[in-house]
Amino acid sequence: MMKFRFRRQGADPQREKLKQELFAFNKTVEHGFPNQPSALAFDPELRIMAIGTRSGAVKIYGAPGVEFTGLHRDAATVTQMHFLPGQGRLLTLLDDSSLHLWEIVHHNGCAHLEEALSFQLPSRPGFDGASTPSSLTRVTVVLLLAAGDIAALGTEGGSIYFLDVTTLALLERQTLSPDEILRSVPDDYRCGKALGPVESLQGHLRDPTKILIGYSRGLLVIWNQAAQCVDHVFLGNQQLESLCWGRNSGTIISSHSDGSYAIWPMNTGSSPTLQPSVATVPYGPFPCKAINKILWRNCESGGHFIIFSGGMPRASYGDRHCVSVLRAETLVTLDFTSRIIDFFTVHSTRPEDEFDDPQALAVLLEEELVVLDLQTPGWPSVPAPYLAPLHSSAITCSAHVANVPAKLWARIVSAGEQQSPQPISSASNWPITGGRNLAQEPSQRGLLLTGHEDGTVRFWDASGVALRPLYKLSTAGLFQTDCEHADSLAQAAEDDWPPFRKVGCFDPYSDDPRLGVQKVALCKYTAQMVVAGTAGQVLVLELNDVPTEQAVSVASVDLLQDREGFTWKGHERLSPRAGPLPWPAGFQPRVLVQCLPPAAVTAVTLHAEWSLVAFGTSHGFGLFDYQRKSPVLARCTLHPNDSLAMEGPLSRVKSLKKSLRQSFRRIRKSRVSGKKRIANANSKLQEANAQLAEQACPHDIEMTPVQRRIEPRSADDSLSGVVRCLYFADTFLRDAHHGPTMWAGTNSGSVFAYALEVPAAVAGGEKRPERAVEAVLGKEVQLMHRAPVVAIAVLDGRGRPLPEPYEASRDLAQAPDMQGGHAVLIASEEQFKVFTLPKVSAKTKFKLTAHEGCRVRKVALATFASVACEDYAETCLACLTNLGDVHVFSVPGLRPQVHYSCIRKEDISGIASCVFTRHGQGFYLISPSEFERFSLSARNITEPLCSLDISWPRDATRARVQESPKLSQANGNPSIILAPQNCDRSPDLTHKGADTPEPPEATLSPMSIDSATSADTTLDTTGDVTVEDVKDFLGSSEESERNLRNLTEDEAHTCTILIK
Repeated sequence: MMKFRFRRQGADPQREKLKQELFAFNKTVEHGFPNQPSALAFDPELRIMAIGTRSGAVKIYGAPGVEFTGLHRDAATVTQMHFLPGQGRLLTLLDDSSLHLWEIVHHNGCAHLEEALSFQLPSRPGFDGASTPSSLTRVTVVLLLAAGDIAALGTEGGSIYFLDVTTLALLERQTLSPDEILRSVPDDYRCGKALGPVESLQGHLRDPTKILIGYSRGLLVIWNQAAQCVDHVFLGNQQLESLCWGRNSGTIISSHSDGSYAIWPMNTGSSPTLQPSVATVPYGPFPCKAINKILWRNCESGGHFIIFSGGMPRASYGDRHCVSVLRAETLVTLDFTSRIIDFFTVHSTRPEDEFDDPQALAVLLEEELVVLDLQTPGWPSVPAPYLAPLHSSAITCSAHVANVPAKLWARIVSAGEQQSPQPISSASNWPITGGRNLAQEPSQRGLLLTGHEDGTVRFWDASGVALRPLYKLSTAGLFQTDCEHADSLAQAAEDDWPPFRKVGCFDPYSDDPRLGVQKVALCKYTAQMVVAGTAGQVLVLELNDVPTEQAVSVASVDLLQDREGFTWKGHERLSPRAGPLPWPAGFQPRVLVQCLPPAAVTAVTLHAEWSLVAFGTSHGFGLFDYQRKSPVLARCTLHPNDSLAMEGPLSRVKSLKKSLRQSFRRIRKSRVSGKKRIANANSKLQEANAQLAEQACPHDIEMTPVQRRIEPRSADDSLSGVVRCLYFADTFLRDAHHGPTMWAGTNSGSVFAYALEVPAAVAGGEKRPERAVEAVLGKEVQLMHRAPVVAIAVLDGRGRPLPEPYEASRDLAQAPDMQGGHAVLIASEEQFKVFTLPKVSAKTKFKLTAHEGCRVRKVALATFASVACEDYAETCLACLTNLGDVHVFSVPGLRPQVHYSCIRKEDISGIASCVFTRHGQGFYLISPSEFERFSLSARNITEPLCSLDISWPRDATRARVQESPKLSQANGNPSIILAPQNCDRSPDLTHKGADTPEPPEATLSPMSIDSATSADTTLDTTGDVTVEDVKDFLGSSEESERNLRNLTEDEAHTCTILIK
């Protein structure tokens, strides 16, 4: 029989209004490099660039902070893109031969991207009345004529169609068939062979009526569109790949499939040109690959540039991805690590100019964008202010640090400038500068830290829309790796041929997988940092503004504590280099702590004020005093049956099978017991009670939903000893006197609390005395259902989280209330629970799994500022579940506030990568190279606010289809937001963005309780995709229907507000 417990009569309207002022869900911007790019375009007048992807996304970039995003309705590959110069309009071609016209339009001063029109080339009727095959009408190339109102479409069948761009209507009587071209070709050239597909269409810069047509067979034709006749014919016999028309239109350059290019002179006579004036195979004489694209640019200083992709010797370097730049006698072969998509030069396009004078070369690769400065000797790379490849090495963890002090920020930027061959300030050479960023300069800075597989940690400026690289920390130099890295290409001798030059930063190969960074923690007040890796290495680093040469202290901590019967079967520890080592300016290692066995570090936290670092693995946790360079504590958390923890990530196949088998048995057992319970119950009585409750219960009465029955987890589950979280706090643990404590939570639901004896620092001094730190076990808590402990946080007497180290002592935050009773919030995968301190008695709890049918994956304490009142803010608990939903709870009452659907539940890697910020925002990976940024706060929103100066033709038709989606969700997220709204969520622009002044409560610094910084997550799939993740998708159809019915009942009987 179903029972309902009445809580209160209706919802509080004042509270519901306050929720709308505090919480609002928005997916705002995508940081990083577009996943699987497929097309490129550049508008030389507006100085904006467009990138299309295989998923149908369209992304337009200008100056830093100027971004526009659109998504085609059909998930088809964007094959070509063409700007209508100066108009802010873009014509895209998909692989289904459909054409789409996009427009950048302004609403209330802010610009966004909309799809205006679309067009599909119809199939043409044949001789017998049947339509021609779709392959013959497949569009192979698009050319926008100089006037900008007509587009020429070359097809697979050799025909050329003309389209009115303003209406995307076909101009029927102007179609150019290959038969008409063949009439101008000598008879001996025809010889029964077809011309093949149209490979290239090029317009005349000064005469828009002339079109240069190139067919696959090799025939080149200059077509006069005004006179409807052929002006000149070039009889080529080699398969054509690309064409380029010289600026003075007296030279035509063609590239071919055999790795050659040819220069054709423009003869004044009417007779066909039989041979080119120059034909060369630049990397011959052996067989070469095709030259896919070629450009010719002349210079006022003399000479000309010839830039082409491909053409490498097939046998020796056929697998290289190269772009060659040739000027006079200088040839440079740019060697990239990923496939070339397209490239363009930034040069003068005004018809009255006599020379191109290229300024820069932009090359779009499959994994990055590289820009070269062609006006500086040596043609150096230009640092990108955005679009940096986040995945230059695979991302393994991430963390966010908010409110970075200006001094630390300047020091990190300075260290980054010393790393790059060109200072970051030289971004003034960045050629893509179109548009204006309307967002105000943020008053506080945010750092996004990403740990990578190759042992590097990258620092990113996450304060605004453009994610700018600041600094790269490498830890590989401290260790002797399996294969020492030596870039032979960079050290190539001068007489080597071809003259390769390695360009770009994408390097997916790691010297040693043990170098992978698993956890990162940063103290922003002391510039001290902890980096923990896959082989149990824990590095304590400190920021230094000058290069040094020094030795690194090494210490080992045995987490097994000589326990018998356990043998480590995983990888060996990394061997540190001996003696003094040179370290560049930046974060330099001081101490290396090696965990034994050398398992991957699963949790880490840093307390710079006490000079302590805590770390945990699958075997236990340790505490280390890095001031005295001595261990303080080591605790083994292994269960006697934890054999899987001893095998390491490389030998888990058999154990995974065993774990899955055990999981299936538990699921089968629970289903059988469930069926028995259902059979014994009176189902008709339950249905009658439910109907009676629905009829008799008023809709404005909130009731507790039916709770799901949660099976307790077995104590001998594999990997039960994994340490999931660590936490430092100055609180009450043993008696009425507060003091330093350390908390640790494990995978089996155990919580260990230690009281620490830390020598107090001398008044006015930064460092504490050299006496040893002592740790005594104060409390040990075992959760009933043995659910993994995800996070721990201590709340002061006012129910607010404790400030970060040094915040209170340096008057950077309000001091915590040490008079009233403290409480500890313990978040497990199934529920949140608040205990009083020091008695550790249960105060309140919320059973998330029982109520919502989901499990906790990420949690963080965040401050939510009101959009209506600048002085009001609340600290709440944000939670991400395994279903991809985000829930927000009040603290310390744990009352549900709002919940939103954020990530697809199938996107396990996206859920595992999520990281929350202190001010109600978050990031998660939608692809290996892109972070999606979202906001839970109604006030703190970081989204593109920009404008673009465009000039529309007077006769342009502005007929639009319905509004197109704004954001291109590369992971297929169904929550698509329409074109960006302006500033409707707040009174003015000053209330939007990360630069909003924080109210007094915001200075309490509620950090993410996953780490000592703001947030942290591990993306190693072998460690994060657990059996519990797999079990989420193993339910039967009967079980799924039951869960769905429970969820429906919950929604029907609760008054949860969902703000969109």
